[in-house]
Amino acid sequence: MNALDGLKGLTLLLLCQSVGEAVSRLLQWPLPGPVLGLLLMWVLLNVPAVRAPVAAATMPLLGHLSLLFVPVGVGVIVHLDLLARYGPRMLLALLLSTFIGLAVTALVLRALMPVDGPAVGPADAPTRAPQV
Repeated sequence: MNALDGLKGLTLLLLCQSVGEAVSRLLQWPLPGPVLGLLLMWVLLNVPAVRAPVAAATMPLLGHLSLLFVPVGVGVIVHLDLLARYGPRMLLALLLSTFIGLAVTALVLRALMPVDGPAVGPADAPTRAPQV
């Protein structure tokens, strides 16, 4: 893939984000524009002519993904006093919300599973003699 494909892919990414932002603001939807743009890009990635240029643009970006964590790290350093003051409460909220999310997921899975009988797993599968 050449540089022109990468430029086309980057243009498509920015256009999707811009369209998502415009739709979000014009229709005053509660969803953020980048999320709408991501949904639009997800739909467009089903078109092979779009997939190749976007791949050419995103592969180099993924190599520098760690740079996106620098602002978060700076924010944590700048607000260390807040983290020291509210850290234990934040940790408790994080642990509780994670546990509640897992519990709700397990309950929904349990409610949606068929009750006809036990599922056949690999241990219950009939064994066959190896074919030679």
